[in-house]
Amino acid sequence: MADFYQNGYITTLHNMADRSLEELETELVSFSKKRPMSLILPSLFSELEGEALPKIIDHLTQVRYLSEIVIGLDRADLGQYQHALKFFKRLPQHHRILWNDGPRLRAIDDELSLLGLAPEEPGKGRNVWYCMGYILSSGVAESVALHDCDILTYDRELLARLIYPVANPQFNYEFCKGYYARIAGGRISGRVSRLLVTPLLRTLKKVVGNGAYLDYMDSFRYPLSGEFSFRRDVLNDIRIPSDWGLEIGVLSEMHRNYANNRLCQVDIARVYDHKHQNLSADDQNKGLSKMSIDITKALFRKLATEGYVLSNEVFRSVKATYFRIALDFIETYRNDALMNGLSLDIHEEENAVEMFAQNIMIAGQQFLDYPMDTPFIPSWNRVVSAMPDVLIRLNEAVEADRREFFQSE
Repeated sequence: MADFYQNGYITTLHNMADRSLEELETELVSFSKKRPMSLILPSLFSELEGEALPKIIDHLTQVRYLSEIVIGLDRADLGQYQHALKFFKRLPQHHRILWNDGPRLRAIDDELSLLGLAPEEPGKGRNVWYCMGYILSSGVAESVALHDCDILTYDRELLARLIYPVANPQFNYEFCKGYYARIAGGRISGRVSRLLVTPLLRTLKKVVGNGAYLDYMDSFRYPLSGEFSFRRDVLNDIRIPSDWGLEIGVLSEMHRNYANNRLCQVDIARVYDHKHQNLSADDQNKGLSKMSIDITKALFRKLATEGYVLSNEVFRSVKATYFRIALDFIETYRNDALMNGLSLDIHEEENAVEMFAQNIMIAGQQFLDYPMDTPFIPSWNRVVSAMPDVLIRLNEAVEADRREFFQSE
């Protein structure tokens, strides 16, 4: 059973009473009459052939309160798109697949590129952004949830708890972030969140000074979780990164656009495990190495917009201070693991911290070397202003793909 402690600037909704799933879902069915709900599933084709996604679909077939499921499909050729149509066919909810690599959606992307409005690199951020555009085009949902497709421990209670705060008409939340304990195989996971993000936020508060943004970010129990929910109006103005900085970018945008009392976080799972990335200490363009650089740059960019002046001298101080704080965290996590009968390899933890410390300097140098870099995908409001029929065309392209290729089932 969780505690009821509230810390930081953001409301925390705990799991204190173990309410039955049936009771939660009954309420959500009632809420759906006033606030129809949608789910976004950003997926790689490879995940259709994995262990997690088939089980996720098994659970989703039992969810009665969803009006729409939007699947963003990446890295799929025609045959794989046709396979996806068959794979998701058993979903009883109205659902649509965005074939992001298909010629129709690529043509829209090419037109947006000519206007300087398309995502600059492939990845989850681009996939999520187009799914958000489709949600706006369909006009079905008032409340929307998003979660990853590689969750090995998925249970539909995760979705119910995730969407409840933005679906309940008595609540005024515009955005909700999911959190959980990353435990897998008797080990504590989540190295990037535990050993990079939290120590780095504490470091930045010491080096560049406390401020509302850093205190806000430090309020989230799992800032890198891929699970969040929001009201539909959030989609119009949000500007998100297309790289691994997606989760940090989303939280930063919520801080920019909304008062803290319109935001919350919720405990969505007692056990959570998903696909693990390699450390990739010898390659800055892969695994946790690339992830840590992108995330750190996302934080530096946001600090710059808050008026902080960043320099090589500042980054050297950040690296040194981070290293000491992160090492102290390793001892904390070791003791927590032992208390709970879990394992934690101190050597692996320190290897990760050493790489993260080096990547803080790399991220800082990249930030200084490319001052004109614009990593955020434009808001849909801006895109619609430049191309007024874009949402209609996006919707029509998805429908045309389905009509043309659904017959092969």
